[in-house]
Amino acid sequence: MSARQRAAALAAIALLVPALGCRGRDQEAGAIEGATRPPAVIERAAAAQDATAAALAAGAAAPEKQILFGDLHVHTTYSLDAFLYALPLFGGEGVHPPADACDFARYCAAVDFFALTDHAESLTPERWERTLESLRQCDARAGGAENPDLVVFAGFEWTQVGATPEDHFGHKNVIYPSLGAESLPLRPITALDESVFAQTPSPLLLRGLQLLAPFGLQPYADMLWLIERLAKMPNCPDGVDTRELPSDCRENAADPEALFEKLAQWDLESIVIPHGLTWGLHVPLGARLDNQLTRRRHDPDRQFLLEVYSGHGNSEEFRGWSGVVRDADGRLACPEPNRDFLPCCWRAGEIMRQRCGDLPAAECEARVEEARRLALEANAAPHLVFPDTEVEDWLDCDQCRDCFKPTFAPRPGMSAQYALALSNNDETDAGGAPLRFRWGLVGSSDDHRSQPGTGYKQRHRRHMTDAHGVRSPLYEGLLRATQSGADPSRPQRVEREQRSIGALLEVERVASFLYPGGLVAAHAVGRSREAIWDALRRREVYGTSGPRILLWFDLVNAVEGRRPMGSEVVMNEAPRFEVRAAGSFVEQPGCPAESRAALSPERLELLCRGECHHPGDERQRIERIEVVRIRPQSVAGEEVGELIEDPWLSHECAADAAGCVFAFEDADFVESGHDAVYYVRALQEPTMAINAANYRTEFDDDGEPVRITPCSGSYRTEADDDCLAPVRERAWSSPIFVDRAGGGGSAGAFTDGGE
Repeated sequence: MSARQRAAALAAIALLVPALGCRGRDQEAGAIEGATRPPAVIERAAAAQDATAAALAAGAAAPEKQILFGDLHVHTTYSLDAFLYALPLFGGEGVHPPADACDFARYCAAVDFFALTDHAESLTPERWERTLESLRQCDARAGGAENPDLVVFAGFEWTQVGATPEDHFGHKNVIYPSLGAESLPLRPITALDESVFAQTPSPLLLRGLQLLAPFGLQPYADMLWLIERLAKMPNCPDGVDTRELPSDCRENAADPEALFEKLAQWDLESIVIPHGLTWGLHVPLGARLDNQLTRRRHDPDRQFLLEVYSGHGNSEEFRGWSGVVRDADGRLACPEPNRDFLPCCWRAGEIMRQRCGDLPAAECEARVEEARRLALEANAAPHLVFPDTEVEDWLDCDQCRDCFKPTFAPRPGMSAQYALALSNNDETDAGGAPLRFRWGLVGSSDDHRSQPGTGYKQRHRRHMTDAHGVRSPLYEGLLRATQSGADPSRPQRVEREQRSIGALLEVERVASFLYPGGLVAAHAVGRSREAIWDALRRREVYGTSGPRILLWFDLVNAVEGRRPMGSEVVMNEAPRFEVRAAGSFVEQPGCPAESRAALSPERLELLCRGECHHPGDERQRIERIEVVRIRPQSVAGEEVGELIEDPWLSHECAADAAGCVFAFEDADFVESGHDAVYYVRALQEPTMAINAANYRTEFDDDGEPVRITPCSGSYRTEADDDCLAPVRERAWSSPIFVDRAGGGGSAGAFTDGGE
């Protein structure tokens, strides 16, 4: 949900909730309950990893670094959307403040590090300070700076949504290395239009509605209080250096250029991580990353990681299809469907055809074309062309049928593979080479309940994913009643600014594409804050879809010696690589003794639902290792799809639970005339996973979709139905960037991942 949608939706709720009795109030940060994790537990996990690494080294020196697992994308109910879906209207379980993240990280997920990244627009000055204080309290229980049980980082999410491909840039998390006041900005930076909160009811009306809130509806009164607080918060003046602005204003950056300028003015170290770039709920049709590959909109010194997987799906894969094409005159047109893809604009036409009834054939065809055109113009909300339709009416339109845990309605031009294939030959990087996105790949959760690292078990779908929905037919009826009536026999135009409470029902379109979150894995020299940050800076990191898969990916014949994932090198011979991978430990039911001892039974149930990270002694088998080779554009306009080879190589692993080792070389590199990017995927044997089948689409004998069975976030699907299906969980390495000697490569412009 975009910032504008959130503000409009909350304003609608303010008008929906009348009655009497209590005043709203702000959320506190909560109280942390758990103490430091027992050192023996951490030592036992490290020893198990060391043993596996040594076994896979096969006589070579075992890796000196340890792999630590974390989550750099966590929301509390200090985020507006998280607070909204915590309300009883959506069957919410109540607020989850920052303190919950600390206890969940230590004793539910047992991760090694995490960052809080609430949406900047809802972080008032007092909430920003409470967040930092809660993180400092969490850090104080870590057991020492050199060997902490948990490292916590502060950050915020810059959440931008554009109306067109040209002005859309997407979401970015900004993370800081230290919790010291001297290392942090006074305020987060939003992407809000300055007029957004001017659309909310007046503070006087909001205050009056709080006083009239019905007895027992305190959460709604609290929401109204927050809207009032945000509406009264002044915007910072334009054109003033960020360091000279007051601490109590809302600072806005409309695009990446403004964001990076403000970050540079602070002169504080930070990492900027784009995420959710392919998510079609808000990304315009036809959006591509080309518009960000400029020196003003991309800062390689800060923005060198990409979140490839989260609880909102997988943003890795490029596909040649799209929900929009251009006709001979350059105008947007609706593509015809094929066996791989059903465009929603086309489906809109078929829905209209089913509604033609006794209309003359010519009139019916005219309305079919009108429906397709209006669905295209509706962009990310084609379903509103027929507002009375259900999710099932649209079949699996705009969805990827052969992707691993895809995002909802993915936009291929915003994918990781597309990004890695791009070059801007009109601008250069610090080394004089064409400007490129040299991004490492990470995973995280994008959780909205203060739950870092939710992907340890595939259970409790409604708690461990962001699936939300109205809790009963009565509530759904109230929401639908607010939608304006429309003639079902004709499509209707959808205005971008048209917002109603009924738009909140959009969560049902997305619920089948929400998963337990992923993880970022860091090859770190020790457990300290500095060691983890250094691994992130080196890009010696990888992402997983949730399991703690162990993965090493090295270039073995660089001039400087063995180079790990994330490295940039220049070579004049065929590069040779080695991959080593081991599956995650099979999870045991329940929670381990240290979790049961650290948290009260009530808190353990509230946060973990009685299920924690609880590894046994047996590992899942790594079934296959796949290598992706991408040859970035060498000339302007080179077709990106032809540069991505996925998979370029595939290696079937032996049936050995201890792990898998695979070596390969690129004999074509020198003669290819291209620089190359290589990364690997390690795939585990199939296991059951939440929403792995998405809409559970059924096809006829001709391969046409005929029926979907969505996994709803509302009352429509039983709360204890986890919608399980088999899938190969995986890990994605960060790439190794190999430039040709004499070809203008820039390996020296970025640390190469060495010690």
